[in-house]
Amino acid sequence: MKVEGRNAVYELLKTDKEIDKVLVQKDLKDEASKRLVNVIRSHKIKVQAVDKYVIDKESESKRSQGFIAFTSDYKYYELEEIIAEAKDKDGFIVMLNEILDPHNLGSIIRVCECAGVDGLVIGKDRSASVNDTVMRISAGALNHVKVARVTNINSAIDKLKENGYWIYGAETGGENVYKTDLKGKICLIIGGEDSGVKRLTKEKCDGIISIPMFGKVNSLNASVACGVAVYEAVRQRLDR
Repeated sequence: MKVEGRNAVYELLKTDKEIDKVLVQKDLKDEASKRLVNVIRSHKIKVQAVDKYVIDKESESKRSQGFIAFTSDYKYYELEEIIAEAKDKDGFIVMLNEILDPHNLGSIIRVCECAGVDGLVIGKDRSASVNDTVMRISAGALNHVKVARVTNINSAIDKLKENGYWIYGAETGGENVYKTDLKGKICLIIGGEDSGVKRLTKEKCDGIISIPMFGKVNSLNASVACGVAVYEAVRQRLDR
């Protein structure tokens, strides 16, 4: 998997993930680039200086800033690992129900990392998976977020309920998110870009929450909706 950009590569270096090598554009003169090269070398990672045309050829984003790291594919966590690590506190998990766009997945991962969410759950089928695009859009946040990929979303909900989690689906027609108690152990479910939370999944929820809409468009992008709901939960938890 490729990790592109100064910030993303820098965040990758903070983890214990194995990095095969880092391509660095030869003619970089700025201080930020020089500092990053020194940090990479201090980690005993191979730095390969290459011409700009090589960077341009390897870059998928075309915004690499002259840095492309090559690392192993993302290693998913088990749902049980996420639950276990949050067992002694009010766990906060976000579950995605058929989010297909890798750009949305990357943005949601970034939101979850910034908000301190304990983990993210996605399905193996009908879901975007972690790839280079997701890593790039997450701006390095993927390196610090536990993502579990499960065979069956509804079975995962049952597992969370067994461990004391309350399940809330973000969907139209529900209770105002600003009037819903989102403290304690919760799992917030964000539905697909076009279909929302699926019917069977919705039936398993303990509650449906909605973001008030005051304009003529009655829906938000999935990553934006996730950000609003997640940070309302964060606000409530901080106010306790």
